[in-house]
Amino acid sequence: MRPSRRKAVLLVLVTLLTVTANLLSPGAAHASPAVQYTNPLAAQRADPHIFRHTDGYYYFTATVPQYDRIVLRRATTIQGLATAPESVIWRRHTSGEMGAHIWAPEIHFINGKWYVYFAAGRADDVWRIRMYVLESTAANPLTGAWTERGRIATPWDTFSLDATTFVAGGVRYLLWAQQEPGIATNSNLYIARMGANPWTITGATTRLTVPTLAWETRGYKVAEGPSVLQRNGRLFLTYSASATDANYCLGLLTASATADPLQASSWTKSPGPVFATNTATSQYGPGHNSFTTSEDGQSDLLVYHDRSYRDISGDPLNDPNRRTRVQKVYWRADGTPDFGIPVADGVTPARLLSYDTPGSYVRHWNYRARLEANVSPLADSQFRLVSGLSGSGAVSLESANFPGHYLRHRNHEAWVEQRDGSALFAADASFVRRSGLAGSGTVSLESVNFPGYYLRHRAGQVWVERDDGSSAFRGSASFVLE
Repeated sequence: MRPSRRKAVLLVLVTLLTVTANLLSPGAAHASPAVQYTNPLAAQRADPHIFRHTDGYYYFTATVPQYDRIVLRRATTIQGLATAPESVIWRRHTSGEMGAHIWAPEIHFINGKWYVYFAAGRADDVWRIRMYVLESTAANPLTGAWTERGRIATPWDTFSLDATTFVAGGVRYLLWAQQEPGIATNSNLYIARMGANPWTITGATTRLTVPTLAWETRGYKVAEGPSVLQRNGRLFLTYSASATDANYCLGLLTASATADPLQASSWTKSPGPVFATNTATSQYGPGHNSFTTSEDGQSDLLVYHDRSYRDISGDPLNDPNRRTRVQKVYWRADGTPDFGIPVADGVTPARLLSYDTPGSYVRHWNYRARLEANVSPLADSQFRLVSGLSGSGAVSLESANFPGHYLRHRNHEAWVEQRDGSALFAADASFVRRSGLAGSGTVSLESVNFPGYYLRHRAGQVWVERDDGSSAFRGSASFVLE
């Protein structure tokens, strides 16, 4: 073999070995990279829906406080949607159908065309809410023409809203909320197969769930805003429950991906809400969500609205300040989603996954930092990486569920404690973010006031200790941000 060819072959082998080593590194093998967004994404935008298209754009639509039009914006990144120009693609009628309460638009791309599903009342009867569909053949739905395809006909001519669509097993389905005659609720959830076009249903309609539990019936008996996330061989159907104030929350139905979604018995309801008001983070009434994926395609994202205050004067529907927010969905070892809590405004948090102990995370327990797998509640293992309290290009780790509390060292032990304003606390809670001591794809956190000392785990707890140069230390002081 010629020297030049031998050199090329060796280079390829080295590259393959490096890639394989990175893929097989204990932490990296189990992590999806951290995402970072700043909340809220959009003020005064409720019932948000973000659709990621194959053209490289995210498309975002939502309810506007005036309930009089459908708006749309797009960007190549999630955060870019916050400042993207917004287009009005349709306005309510001045009389008759589709003349009031323009609610909860969703945009989908089906069979080469764009469709927007939305709810609307009549100009002369604003609470006669029904579901409607718009269609566009334009490549760019912000600038193209839209055709009204009319009302979605369901078995009953009653209050109905929040249509969404998904495909499972090669079959397209429609999900929606409706008031069924003979059932004393505001709305229940229903499913049916879609017909020859995306604005008709065909075959049997199945009632999936009726709000009966305490958390589903606060203020009003509501199940609405369905959205489907498919992963790990299952269908996860989130829905919103109770009144649209601080009581609003998300419930969850789960079915096997191989089961018939038209059979109510295929679905299991979670006994409690899976996403709800959190007073510590000042997030109230989270709900009416959709799902999308991060820019790298490796993380599922929860898109939802909430308010930053509890008390509302008058009808919550007249309060304009529901805002669009986004945060990462995490996955438990059993393959079910963990939505955690609605995180505080500002930069979204991340988790510190141990490099050398697969599936284990830094978390706080009775304020002491420790390493643990299967962390519950999730937020105990979430930290916002913010500008270092001591400055100088450092970072500090703020607890997600205890805002104002930071990961700091004291007597070489790592604790999560409330900031006291002292220079000592600021220094103890500040770290220099370094490339991971264990290698590619990891980070290590070096103490600002104890140079050469790193955040590491030992005997199930987290410490700040001196790097002794050993591979054991370097593995325990390296983390994957997830």
